[in-house]
Amino acid sequence: MELRFHLRNIISCMTLIAAFMVSVAGPAPYLDESLSAEERIEDAISRMTLEEKIAMIHAQSKFSTPGCPRLGIPEIWMSDGPHGVRMEFTWDDWAHAGWTNDSCTAMPALTCLAATFNPGLARRYGAVVGEEARFRKKDIMLGPGVNIYRTPLSGRNFEYMGEDPLLAARMVVPYIKGLQANGVAACLKHFALNNQEHDRDKVNVVVGERALNELYLPAFKAGVVEGGVWAVMGSYNKFRDTYCTHNDTLVNKILKDQWGFDGVFVTDWGSAHDTREAALNGLDIEMGSWTNGLTWGKSNAYDNYYMAQPLLAMIRRGELDESVVDDKVRRILRLCLRTNMNRNRPWGTMHTPGHIAVAREVGREGIVLLKNEKGFLPVKSGKKIAVIGENAVKTLSIGGGSSELKPRIEISPLEGLRARFGDENISFSLGYASGDPNYSCELPSAYDADSLRLAAIETARMADMVLFVGGLNKNYRQDCEGDDRLTYSLPFGQDSLIADLLEVNPNLAVIIVSGNAVDMPWEEKVPAIVQSWYLGSMGGVALADILSGDFSPSGKLPFSIPRRLEDCAAHSFGERGYPGVDSQVYYDEGLLVGYRWHDTKKIPARYPFGHGLSYTTFRYSGLEADRKQYAPGDTLTVTLTVTNTGGCRGAETVQLYASQKNPRLARPAKELKGFRKTDLQPGESKEITIRIPVSDLAYYDDTMQRWVVDDDEFTIQAGSSSTDLRAKTRFRVDSNLAAR
Repeated sequence: MELRFHLRNIISCMTLIAAFMVSVAGPAPYLDESLSAEERIEDAISRMTLEEKIAMIHAQSKFSTPGCPRLGIPEIWMSDGPHGVRMEFTWDDWAHAGWTNDSCTAMPALTCLAATFNPGLARRYGAVVGEEARFRKKDIMLGPGVNIYRTPLSGRNFEYMGEDPLLAARMVVPYIKGLQANGVAACLKHFALNNQEHDRDKVNVVVGERALNELYLPAFKAGVVEGGVWAVMGSYNKFRDTYCTHNDTLVNKILKDQWGFDGVFVTDWGSAHDTREAALNGLDIEMGSWTNGLTWGKSNAYDNYYMAQPLLAMIRRGELDESVVDDKVRRILRLCLRTNMNRNRPWGTMHTPGHIAVAREVGREGIVLLKNEKGFLPVKSGKKIAVIGENAVKTLSIGGGSSELKPRIEISPLEGLRARFGDENISFSLGYASGDPNYSCELPSAYDADSLRLAAIETARMADMVLFVGGLNKNYRQDCEGDDRLTYSLPFGQDSLIADLLEVNPNLAVIIVSGNAVDMPWEEKVPAIVQSWYLGSMGGVALADILSGDFSPSGKLPFSIPRRLEDCAAHSFGERGYPGVDSQVYYDEGLLVGYRWHDTKKIPARYPFGHGLSYTTFRYSGLEADRKQYAPGDTLTVTLTVTNTGGCRGAETVQLYASQKNPRLARPAKELKGFRKTDLQPGESKEITIRIPVSDLAYYDDTMQRWVVDDDEFTIQAGSSSTDLRAKTRFRVDSNLAAR
């Protein structure tokens, strides 16, 4: 009885305290279940002071905003992505926090995901990232990135999805949906035109309306309109002489008005530059100011952000209306109801066997077999294999900038090969060394280069075959945020080392680990070349899966590999095209980026977009469209049969390219309009169906400011790459026909 009495007293006291709090502040807005989500948002805004609203729209730490504690609105916690959940940082600087429970499953880089050409796998990839982010109590994951691959020198290309807007769009939508199903917001980045890291914080991009709309915006639009992304991040650069992070054309007119984006628009760290522009031009959350974007902090800096005390002062002076802030808070509260105030939010998981399995599957589906003379690969059993190259043992999930990860495990290529072929069949030599990953790739290594080279030559001489595992890494000025590569060549003397190895053992395959194209002066002399990527936790296992023949390679290049840097469109115009002149970079190539440039200008790439070999072969037959004439509102249905004509199981990605006979405005020779990946047993045939809305054949008419489909004849070609085209069909578009 006495215990019951004390409990009753405690409950009574708690009830009185709760009643008092309600009388002062009113009921917490999220507790009134009778209100709709938007009504709850408006109710909360009506209860907030101006100071509380201002606090919500800028950072309180390196990776969080404060919410509104008085009304029970929680903090928003963010983490870098897009390949996994980044390690924890201290509250107010860029030092790693040193936690022991902030490791993750490192997923393959987004270039690898794009190379799978598998949207279903993209959804599973996003789900893994979302589940681990939820487990780590994150509300926003800062990714994925969909900036178009314009130059192979760009340090951040490995975080993006290649050179084609349709491929990026088709892959990013399921990624977003898979991630956000966990009650964690994806943050699509970097909006927009962040196609180089060099001078990224000041360069002004000069680009035509057609290229903007046809190349650089479609993947962002798909992420917003089809993917329903909850957050978008601005970029550091300028467009039309205004910073993209508070650019009225990009953010207000295109993102929010035209596309109907109802989420939050966030700065990249330190990308805001002006209070009035930030307030009026669509910025919702400001992060990272007073840190120079990356490196240093200032005591109590958060109140000095552009959208902090300076904005509060402007409103109090009557220079801006409070409703400007209300819209930002409204969007933030909508984000909260989707994430940290969502009562149906699922529980997360971390580093499960399922996560590891997806990482491995993405890796092996994304690896691209570029060359394979006389069936040199897969590796034959019983061979004595010399593995040479630093990337065979280098940890590659760390470094690279904000996409760095702290993987619980990362299996290196050497470990994966030894596990598959046996220690007794593998010898290893470093061959070259890259030096300190925190500094320029030109910083000398602590190792003696000549000694490494001579040891590698002797190792190669004694082996039946050589697997050279080289390429780039995530050192500064390689595949790394903050600046671009200095040269198209391989660093650390790898080209000359490969030449030396070939002198003593011509049975050599080159495995390039990178997120970018590289020069290949040794290409004609080596029998096999593999484009690997930053493959994350299961990288060595995935690579061994392919090199052993346990799985036939099925990856396709998401970008073209030019023979020379000058063959790349951006570089063909000199410094004006890249890196720019007087902080202005001119996209004079217009629509002709990547394979569009190579095909239209008849400048063959070394390896074209969409290229990727298999250990089996495929035959295409019976390509046809369902009709010969279409109205602009119709959907074109294309069917064809693919047959596995080789001796092992394999997957083929059928790519459909469209061209127009007599366009009113100039167009590329052809453009990717659809693709489908299918798995086939030896001798098996499957009918493939790909549907293309006729509206997807449109171009952007910059004189009329709208999308147009001409009445004209079009050709659809099906192929295994942008140059390996095996069948075609023709049809007409006629606006006089009624849509069916």
